[in-house]
Amino acid sequence: MPRFGIMTAPQQVDYADLARVWREADDVPVIEHAWLFDHLMPIAGDPAGPIFEGWTLLSALAAQTRRLRLGLMVTSNRFRPPAVLAKIATTVDVVSGGRLDFGIGVGSRPDHPLARREYDGHGLPYLGSADAVALLGESLTVIRRLWTEAEPFDFAGDHVRLTGAYGNPKPVQRPHPPILVGGRSSATLRLVAEHADLWNIPGGDIEDVTKRSRLLDRYCTEIGRDPAAVTRSIFLPVAYDRPADTRGAIKQAVDAGFEHLVLGLPTPYPDRVAHWVAEELIA
Repeated sequence: MPRFGIMTAPQQVDYADLARVWREADDVPVIEHAWLFDHLMPIAGDPAGPIFEGWTLLSALAAQTRRLRLGLMVTSNRFRPPAVLAKIATTVDVVSGGRLDFGIGVGSRPDHPLARREYDGHGLPYLGSADAVALLGESLTVIRRLWTEAEPFDFAGDHVRLTGAYGNPKPVQRPHPPILVGGRSSATLRLVAEHADLWNIPGGDIEDVTKRSRLLDRYCTEIGRDPAAVTRSIFLPVAYDRPADTRGAIKQAVDAGFEHLVLGLPTPYPDRVAHWVAEELIA
């Protein structure tokens, strides 16, 4: 059975509106998960408009909900050192009582100028694609070790170097929170095969996402992993005035083997939007 969730981009919106939607969704059983994104400047609407930092906001919303699984779709691995990110994610897992799905990806694609500017605007280095993928692989390795290993360790990678690294407390979920990796490139899909419990890709061209899913199957098989061990997740934008279009996209995705569906809710959010999602799109 497909598992449905929502995504609320924390840009061009008030905190009170986001909290309202998440609290409402928490009371709608067919909505099983909820997501934010990870940007530091708006990538749509007014470039100077408001936007909230994703992990801080996620912790606040975790404290206001009781049932929803929750995460960022997806964390930019370029924004935070991986050991710091491991600590942040552990904190959210503890605050939520063990409901975190740890979403992560390489980071914003270089051809999106509104995304690229946030690195310059915050003094963050912007690695090229090959180095960014390599960094993600090392980050996933050390984050898992910080979550699971009982003794301090050193790590000497090409991009990540740690001395005496140790995580305490550990996440509530054992051995660690589920890892969701987002992306479509072949290099990223190889990391999905090696590290991820879930893989997410934006919807749109169903033939393309199906080909990407088959490629992931191949990469899993090459390393001796059962492809079915990686849950296929897809992001589908919602149009409030065209629910039939979204229902059609949901059917296509489910027929293509995607069982974790994330419905992107645009602002402004209608009253009782979570109930509308349940009644008009999921039911």
